[in-house]
Amino acid sequence: MNIEIKNSNYTTQEKLQILADAAKYDVACTSSGSSRRGKKGELGNTEACGICHSFAADGRCISLLKILMTNHCAYDCKYCINRASNDVKRATFTPEEICELTVEFYRRNYIEGLFLSSGVLKNPAYTMEKMCETLLLLRTKYHFNGYIHVKTIPGASDELLAAAGYLADRISVNLELPTEESLRTLAPNKTMKTILNPMGKVQNTIAAHRMAIGKTAYMERSRGNQLLNNGIFSEISKRNYRETLEEKKKMARLAGGKNGSLPSQKEMGTLDGILTWDNAYQLAPHDMSSLKRRFAPAGQSTQMIIGATGESDYTLLQTTQQLYQGFDLKRVFYSAYIPLNEDDALPGLGTPTPLLREHRLYQADWLLRFYGFQAGELLSEEKPDFNELIDPKCDWALRHLEQFPVEIETASYARLLRVPGIGPKSASRITHARRYGRLDFASLKKMGVVLKRAHYFITCGGKQMYHTPVEASYITRQLVSVDKKDVWNIEHSNESYVQLSLADFGIG
Repeated sequence: MNIEIKNSNYTTQEKLQILADAAKYDVACTSSGSSRRGKKGELGNTEACGICHSFAADGRCISLLKILMTNHCAYDCKYCINRASNDVKRATFTPEEICELTVEFYRRNYIEGLFLSSGVLKNPAYTMEKMCETLLLLRTKYHFNGYIHVKTIPGASDELLAAAGYLADRISVNLELPTEESLRTLAPNKTMKTILNPMGKVQNTIAAHRMAIGKTAYMERSRGNQLLNNGIFSEISKRNYRETLEEKKKMARLAGGKNGSLPSQKEMGTLDGILTWDNAYQLAPHDMSSLKRRFAPAGQSTQMIIGATGESDYTLLQTTQQLYQGFDLKRVFYSAYIPLNEDDALPGLGTPTPLLREHRLYQADWLLRFYGFQAGELLSEEKPDFNELIDPKCDWALRHLEQFPVEIETASYARLLRVPGIGPKSASRITHARRYGRLDFASLKKMGVVLKRAHYFITCGGKQMYHTPVEASYITRQLVSVDKKDVWNIEHSNESYVQLSLADFGIG
């Protein structure tokens, strides 16, 4: 479907107001994940520890210049404010305008990098070509060496996808919704295949580049993951995942062969991730023309909308785990559904998804990435949703009280991480400090242990901090009272969903 785009009479300032506002529903402004020193004759650098963050009232990060190239869109996704059937102000930046804005904002220290997404202008190939043209200008003509995160358009050619990867630091392909059925219902122009195929190609190319420079095919993870044999990034877990996936493929082929048809998406599983790190047999070129840039050094990420369809937290978390294991994603982001359009397929306009649900999913995501948990441990078909009153780690501990209390003096790093109130840093400090002497609760507090949660689940030298019963109902009541303030703040942030305006930067 082609759309004839008429040139508007909007000024650059007016375009910025329209397209910055239209981009506020795209989530993924994160730490850069890549390090690059400044170069003579070029502007900016990146640090692995991340962009200097600012936060909007709803908690979302706005550290990058986050804009759409255009909010014209040929697609009619039912949840999107920029869908083709909506009557909204439409504008399109030229590549030069985006470059000038990025450089001028950077020089004024308003931003540290660019986050560029777009509606589908005319068709995916045309849109992606314009985005790549923008990035190429920014890197060559304007010599911008800072951080760039680009959201690709599913359906664009492999050449354009590769160009975007060479020019940007991080690349994203939005999954949007966790199942094929949800996409068919709310985003009829998109399919799981058109989303997962480019995701697999990006991962394949990243793996090939890493192997070409003597690194492992996998993206770097927290060092603590090396000590977690049951974590989703452990060698054991990766091997089990590969074997399970191969078995599913084999069964699907057999099922498809019975009637002579190809196996269905359902038979293959929601995420038929090709084992790209094992199939990186053809190393991609290490540069793009004279740029000599690495391919997506900060990896790739994706985003899922939660609450627009009826999937449970269990389905979302299982999909998240498969994305991490199948495509080696750096991050999976969640976006609580915000009612913007009236449609029978969507929840009512007065029923936004609570931000607390999004918050619980992010907490669970951290448990997958840093704490050695797996999705099946946190939720199940019998318990498909998180408890809104307490965080997922406390909820898991209360369902496994037979594993507590944990003795601080002797417990392994992996077991310490399963204690509510103990994180990777404090667990590491404990294992280091106890080599040199005995620990007490005062020293645990100095190490960063959150004793108001942890003291129910630990002993120190065989003694509890207080004489409290290790009993689920009692501990639950105490933890709920501790977390009431945090829950209230998260729930009430729904009442003020706003993104910082340009006026907050002294613009306009």
